Amino acid sequence: MHLSFLLSVFVFSCIFIFIIIVVVAGYKIIKKIGEGTFSEVVKTQSLKDGKFYACKTMKQTINSLEQANNLREVQAMKRLSPHANIIQLHELIFDKETGTVSLICELMEMNIYEYIQGRKTPLPDQTVKHYMYQLCKSLEHMHSCGIFHRDVKPENILIKQNVLKLGDFGSCRSVYSKPPHTEYISTRWYRAPECLLTDGYYSLKMDIWSAGCVFFEIMSLNPLFPGGNELDQVAKIHDVLGTPDQSLLQKFKQSRAMHFNFPPKKGTGISRLIPNCPAPALSLLYQMLAYDQDERITAETALRHTYFREHNLKHVADPLIRRNVPHYPAELPKINMVVPGPQISFPVSTMPACTVTHRGTLPAITSKKCQSQLAKVNTAVLHRHQPFYSLESFSHLSLCRVTSTKGTAVLYLVKHS
Repeated sequence: MHLSFLLSVFVFSCIFIFIIIVVVAGYKIIKKIGEGTFSEVVKTQSLKDGKFYACKTMKQTINSLEQANNLREVQAMKRLSPHANIIQLHELIFDKETGTVSLICELMEMNIYEYIQGRKTPLPDQTVKHYMYQLCKSLEHMHSCGIFHRDVKPENILIKQNVLKLGDFGSCRSVYSKPPHTEYISTRWYRAPECLLTDGYYSLKMDIWSAGCVFFEIMSLNPLFPGGNELDQVAKIHDVLGTPDQSLLQKFKQSRAMHFNFPPKKGTGISRLIPNCPAPALSLLYQMLAYDQDERITAETALRHTYFREHNLKHVADPLIRRNVPHYPAELPKINMVVPGPQISFPVSTMPACTVTHRGTLPAITSKKCQSQLAKVNTAVLHRHQPFYSLESFSHLSLCRVTSTKGTAVLYLVKHS
């Protein structure tokens, strides 16, 4: 009897605490959408207006409301809003007792990965063009605002009623920050050569490479470079694009402590992988996937490409919204995450202006839970979320050999047939 009474009190207390949290926060939890290393995402409904939102709660705790405001993701979303192709932050909730932070964002229907997963036939060219135009618009806006994303991939590109929005700004960085940057950034399959072959000497052009990989994936329904590890990632890029000339490799070598050499190889080319690809689309794709980031197209120039001619004619009168970039601080804040005590909630419009930076992969904000594998990939080793392995990690394998020349380590990468 005594045990039963205590159990009843405990259950009642838990229910009471849960109700208090929901009421104070002002949102009712509907269901869990997804979970990542650094956060959990749930679908919520506002008790005030009945609208549905995505609530992203950080797992890492912080000490103050000021720190919550200084999260790179919060700062980036505040700086980039409003924009038609950027996920909007509706409200920030800070729990003083537990030190947690929750981001209340607009809820989308699904991400691009979910959209193409399991499809048997390619998407119409007009659909691909419509989504890619919006993706380039989001990147052009980000870059003009002094921020680059660093983790553009299908899971972070969200859609709702044919509107595409870029989300998850947890890894973003200021374009004014000086390299070297964090080396292990971006999801491997979408990582640019400069991210793979240098010690963090990359720039906003890495976003264009990633978008090019997404472009191919939307058209073909398959990933372009599904590397099983960092070494295999480089090999798969060379299989398609070929080995770059020695002058470009030398430029990469100057930005990496460990030297490397690749055997000359002529790539198969992208056109063989998507033989029915329209010529303008193929032209843009090659420009987005230029091996040398200095030769890679910008988002602004991509929007003027002939592939988007119809969109450009339709929007010829639309002014390009320019932000006063020098007004922004040179770097984004260093704090990266947060989690929910008494909760302090305030709309984004009241948040003080700040700067940004943040690391980590956060789940996409959609109303559907993302699957863990690509539909057309048969080998588990190719999974997009496989743990990171650096080039140096393979020095003990027969796949490559490391020699020392006058005190300098030289890594020869040879892919056996």
